[in-house]
Amino acid sequence: MSNRFNSSTFITTLYTLAVGAIGAGLAYWLSFPVYILLGPAILVSFISLFGIHFAIADIMRDVAFLLIGIGIGAGIDPEATAAFMRWPLAFAALAVMLFAILVLCKYLLVRFFGFDERSAVLAATPGHLSFVLGLGVSLDLDVAKVAVVQSIRLLSLTLLVPLVAILFGVKLGTNILPVGTPMHGIDLLILIIISIVVGLVLKRFNVPAAILIGGLITSSAGHAFEYTTGTLPKEIAMPCFLLMGTLIGTRFSGITICQLKNALFAGLATTIISILCAIIISVPIAYYLMMQPAQVVVAFAPGGLETMIAMGAVLGANPSFVAACHVWRLLLLPIMVPFLIGQNKSINA
Repeated sequence: MSNRFNSSTFITTLYTLAVGAIGAGLAYWLSFPVYILLGPAILVSFISLFGIHFAIADIMRDVAFLLIGIGIGAGIDPEATAAFMRWPLAFAALAVMLFAILVLCKYLLVRFFGFDERSAVLAATPGHLSFVLGLGVSLDLDVAKVAVVQSIRLLSLTLLVPLVAILFGVKLGTNILPVGTPMHGIDLLILIIISIVVGLVLKRFNVPAAILIGGLITSSAGHAFEYTTGTLPKEIAMPCFLLMGTLIGTRFSGITICQLKNALFAGLATTIISILCAIIISVPIAYYLMMQPAQVVVAFAPGGLETMIAMGAVLGANPSFVAACHVWRLLLLPIMVPFLIGQNKSINA
């Protein structure tokens, strides 16, 4: 649902961000890793279950995503492109992982949670929620049940990925963007203008998270070829990540406690299978690419594209690699999902 920026949406956005800020403050006080993302996501999700409506205006979301893309792209330098030619193997491995997740999670949902074959495929789909729900509506399936399972997966992966990184020995601090001298105002303004144009072009071609990817591509190119230098100022970056964490929590707005209870274990089970598949596939790929395993896990983990790109920045992963893997995942799903649903339809017939 689109959130036009009227007075009602403005007020809703303000109190939503206020709750998100409280969540970030509590998470910081409790020494959570990546507190600026996890705190708002957890608190807004929890309060949403009691019938409180939370939402973020589209224009504020897009501005935040644009700036986040620019900030993450600032981590690219000429040396960061060394592994680019070795990526095709990673993309092939990612395709195998996606198919394994779909098949295993579908079996689990049908066998143990009472899903029908086609709904199970949609609930098992690791990402691309708008496509999944649209397909579910066209097939006259229980899209509410699918949406709850998908929302649980998104929040769970947001929480689990930092924990997996810690298990791999990564020390997570409070820095969520590259550390360095803040970029000059004129450089930032130029990047914003070009990023908007690139983002709108990508949006025209239905590229997922087009605004964020536009900022990432523009900033990465500028820093890789040393046309621009410096990082996104912390005073700009932190509110943007606060908004992103809050936005994750709004996915539970409108979901009742009863709906959550019915789908909780199904969502957690599919999340565990997804993260295990990501770990099993990504570790050998990490050694091949000469990256830390946690950095490849975050590129392969089937969470929200924007969130996983942000998590990759926390782990020091190549942002272009993380973004490319997640875009590749979203391009593969519209091919794999209809194929599996078609197979199930044939079997049932």
